[in-house]
Amino acid sequence: MNAIQKVGIVGLGRMGLPMGQHLLAKRFAVSGCDPAAQARERAKGLGISVLGSPREVAQSSDLVLVVVGFDDEVESVVFGPGGIVEAAKAGLIVAIGSTVAPAYARRLAERLAPKGVVLLDAPLARGEAAAVAGKLLVFGGGDKAAFEACRPAFGAFASDLFYLGAAGAGQVGKMVNNLILWACTSANDEGLRLGAALGVDADAMRAALRASSAQNWSMDNRAELSGMPWAEKDMAIVLQEADVARLSLPLCGTVKETIKGLKIRMGLGLPRRA
Repeated sequence: MNAIQKVGIVGLGRMGLPMGQHLLAKRFAVSGCDPAAQARERAKGLGISVLGSPREVAQSSDLVLVVVGFDDEVESVVFGPGGIVEAAKAGLIVAIGSTVAPAYARRLAERLAPKGVVLLDAPLARGEAAAVAGKLLVFGGGDKAAFEACRPAFGAFASDLFYLGAAGAGQVGKMVNNLILWACTSANDEGLRLGAALGVDADAMRAALRASSAQNWSMDNRAELSGMPWAEKDMAIVLQEADVARLSLPLCGTVKETIKGLKIRMGLGLPRRA
């Protein structure tokens, strides 16, 4: 498989833009597109070649990174008018950095294979701050040779790359990560509220817990302050996949409702539905 030299990014927002900046710093040729004018202007300012559609990005790329929020957005940029498949060429690699259901990732791979397009599911973890720092984590699934060919490009913006298996495996990794992340966030919230109700200052309690066996990533990074825009979507994916697998995950259902309650108390908006 040929070395990746030209990387396209569909979605130049909070994640895609810093990813593009790191790719440029590693001397990849980077193009991209985004429906938001402000995102396009910022990308141009960094030196990213801004194009008019996902199709144009695919035409000029060896690897296309899709960094959008929801399944329907992935579907649109891949198969919609002006989408990636309109410029499908044998050997093009499309890596889905978005978090989608594993079953959907497998279907995408099956639909793209007859066109000669190789699909990788490559969802990202650690959030916006890690994207800016170039320390994202990639959960990889799909063709192993393609994943290995993409390692230098992925390594431009990620410090940790894990290949987990066939198509959909990367999304399974991200799904399990998210279940544990939001479970920790829920436990942190309930524990700190209990401490406060019993007269212990939350900040003092948090400092003590971070040095104890209760320490976790969510507490260290104050995951609740992110606004948790994807939390309910993440938990819905877990429950959907568990239903298909005929697994009972009662903690997952509880976490989904606990996270919803936390968002309501924080005055955060309704989740967007795909």
